[in-house]
Amino acid sequence: MSSENFSTIAQRYRETSIIQKSAAETLFSLLDLKDGESVLDIGCGTGNLTKKIFDITHGRTVGIDPSKGMIDESIKSYGNIMEFRMMRAEDLDFKNEFDAVFCNSTFQWIRDVDKVTANFYRALKNKGRVGIQAPGRRQYCPNFIAAVSEVLKNPGTREYFRNFKHPWFFRDSADEYSQYFIRQGFHIALSEIQTMETYHSPEETYEIFASGAIAGYLNKEYYPDGFDESYKKEFERIVKDSFYKQAGSDGKVKLVFNRIFLIAEKSA
Repeated sequence: MSSENFSTIAQRYRETSIIQKSAAETLFSLLDLKDGESVLDIGCGTGNLTKKIFDITHGRTVGIDPSKGMIDESIKSYGNIMEFRMMRAEDLDFKNEFDAVFCNSTFQWIRDVDKVTANFYRALKNKGRVGIQAPGRRQYCPNFIAAVSEVLKNPGTREYFRNFKHPWFFRDSADEYSQYFIRQGFHIALSEIQTMETYHSPEETYEIFASGAIAGYLNKEYYPDGFDESYKKEFERIVKDSFYKQAGSDGKVKLVFNRIFLIAEKSA
């Protein structure tokens, strides 16, 4: 019986991670990387943004990700010019090594936020900075939440979904996110939750959902009693149907994401 996680979606992630790439452009602008800087990419995925970091800085660039599938894809594509490690952010062991930490569409997956922000602080050089972009607020994407709520209503899936334990870290205000960094000694240069809207076909909307969120919603790790293949297939069908219902008269879904953007500087 199959289960989704970032290793199983790694091969299609490079092509389907549309929203992650779009929001990353804003993070690149805010972090303002410079030539020669060393950068640590947290949750590097298949390495496509790690490569962009390297193209900007031409400095030491290290990507980490806990998924073997993602790291394998990164090494296959870019291992000759950059360093990649299979590692959780909770296990970072760098000390005063980087000018910047780049954390795009990853912070929501972190389990021990205080430990990770402390690791970021230790990994950075003096005056180094960390840039975070991630889904923000518990209503991180009303479209996705509406779709999965249909799974809970469906008689064929609701018993399984009632046991789902979501894996994500969300806070509802920018200040709540900031406090995790302030406690470690960071100075907050910017912390803001932005609402971002894009328009996509129902098919594209599902591919965006499948590029990240599905690694939580259909990962057996987050179902104490597991699930069978019929649940997985029915879950996917219900979510797809919901996106078709959400489409407007032009056939497009207005996809809404609330995202936290945060820039913090190591102050000592």
